[in-house]
Amino acid sequence: MQRNFLFGFLGLCLLAVSTTNLQAEGLVRSTSRFYFKESSSGNVVGARIVRRYRVPVVRPSASVDPRLDPRLRKAASFAQERAHARTKARCWRYVKQALVATGAVDSYPKTNYGFQAGEELVRQYGFKKLPMRDPYAAPVGAVIVYGKGAGGAGHVELRTKDGFASDYRTKNRCFYPVIGVYAKFSS
Repeated sequence: MQRNFLFGFLGLCLLAVSTTNLQAEGLVRSTSRFYFKESSSGNVVGARIVRRYRVPVVRPSASVDPRLDPRLRKAASFAQERAHARTKARCWRYVKQALVATGAVDSYPKTNYGFQAGEELVRQYGFKKLPMRDPYAAPVGAVIVYGKGAGGAGHVELRTKDGFASDYRTKNRCFYPVIGVYAKFSS
């Protein structure tokens, strides 16, 4: 009787150990980790399950258009140097300051909102609306104006060699709809 009990107990222990090994070898259902046994060492290892894989979109560098006013390229580098890593919700203010500091415009623009920037630049400062809607195709120094977003103010940024700059710098365009791409030609 005692012997049967001992064999039964040992059998249950072996069964419990073998089922935990089976669970650790990938037979257990998990939504966040996958477990497997390494072939070289025999150790049970877990790996995180990747549900989504995002491929980064690599955009080419912006071109330099020699017909544009060189002060716009200076304004773009000026804005990029002063830009923060995150937005301060002051995009049009930073772009205005960059344009005035480099002499691209002769006085401080008066409009308050980003979506109004294109009209004022054309009307007051001699800018032209370029025949393109793709911000990535804009030349270095171009002013890109976006429509109203959730806050209703729109967005403005300058095209730099490898991205965009306003009150913050980024490699990706703004997700608002593009109103227009504006630039000033050298005289």
